[in-house]
Amino acid sequence: MGSLHKEVWASNGSGMSRRQRASGVYYWYLPDRLNDMPIQLDADVVGDVVRAEVALASCKSRSPRGLEGIARLMLRSEAVSSSQIEGLVIGGKRLMRAELQEMDPKNVRYDERAAEILANIHAAEEGIRIAGTQDAITMETLRAIHRALFSGTRLEDWGGTVRDVQNWVGGGGTNPLSAEFVPPAPQEVPALLEDLVAFANRMDVSAVVQAALCHAQFETIHPFIDGNGRVGRALIQVCLMRRGVVGAAVPPVSLALATQRLDYYASLSKYQHHTDDAARHEAINDWVSFFSGAVVQACADMERIADDMESLRLAWRGRLGSVRSDSTLERMLYQLQAMPYFTVKTMMRAGVGSKQSVSNAVRRLVDAKIAVQTNRGKRERVFEVPEMFEQFNIVERSLASPERNTAIAPPVRPVPYKS
Repeated sequence: MGSLHKEVWASNGSGMSRRQRASGVYYWYLPDRLNDMPIQLDADVVGDVVRAEVALASCKSRSPRGLEGIARLMLRSEAVSSSQIEGLVIGGKRLMRAELQEMDPKNVRYDERAAEILANIHAAEEGIRIAGTQDAITMETLRAIHRALFSGTRLEDWGGTVRDVQNWVGGGGTNPLSAEFVPPAPQEVPALLEDLVAFANRMDVSAVVQAALCHAQFETIHPFIDGNGRVGRALIQVCLMRRGVVGAAVPPVSLALATQRLDYYASLSKYQHHTDDAARHEAINDWVSFFSGAVVQACADMERIADDMESLRLAWRGRLGSVRSDSTLERMLYQLQAMPYFTVKTMMRAGVGSKQSVSNAVRRLVDAKIAVQTNRGKRERVFEVPEMFEQFNIVERSLASPERNTAIAPPVRPVPYKS
């Protein structure tokens, strides 16, 4: 079972107040090893897990056509919500411009804050890439996700570095004396991570339970100086992808967790503070039940969004008139949903067609008022798809409401204004 360990904090005298300069006693938490932990789920929690597994299977069975746009929209939404959990707030339109800047850096201005949040997408993509190409999750998997998270940011040099100092959560930044939670001492971290990745590679545990406990354990270990929450949420996707229970578009579990932020912290805190068998049993069941509910909600969200994206493509086809099957124009209708800021060059790089065919398709899209030229480009014309920004805002607002309807329940986290 988990245990608390006494430590003395010796202040170096820095700090603006007496409290910040204080020395004193604190306790760090050493969790159970996952592979030694008895996982005994109550009957109702088993039912929650089964419902989550059924929901994942339903999502995976959808037609793969158009999943690139859906997957990208989900990753954007998860990047924004995950960053909001960490205290970083940015609009979706600004984030999408930053994506274009990465593809065409000489043509579009760099945005440091957007790049920091865009790194969340890269971290998730790196995890998904690894999960799709490797048989096992390793320590290097975690480091690679962390490096992707900090790539191109002011913390890039820290990417992939496991901490060798004590960290803590809440209570102020100068000492851990009033922290809400103090993770394991640094000398414990390597062995705990080895245990975590061993558990993450097991096949005798439900994929939902495995993802739930891997996430909770990672957050408990808190192995990096910064970015633990975002890497931990990417780890959910990696676990589900490795077990093959999701397709190309991973349900946005992080969005469901962000919408239930207070319950998320309360359930995770219970997992991070148990020190006897009865408390451990209750904490595991409470956390797995909460996580399973988030998976069910995420699957429902993704299916609804997929339907909305298909409806938007059908509306575009209606405005364009005749669209030949498998033409450059038809391929662009799908690509626009993944790339709502674009140039002719970026569409060519995406493989939708030649320069001439893409240019012709762009003219038709502009004539139909689906795409609009902007003044963003320094060298080449940049186009945007206003309806995709509106779609992103609708998604963000609805997913921030506990009832998935802001008219019934207001958003519980920062969201875009109504257009």
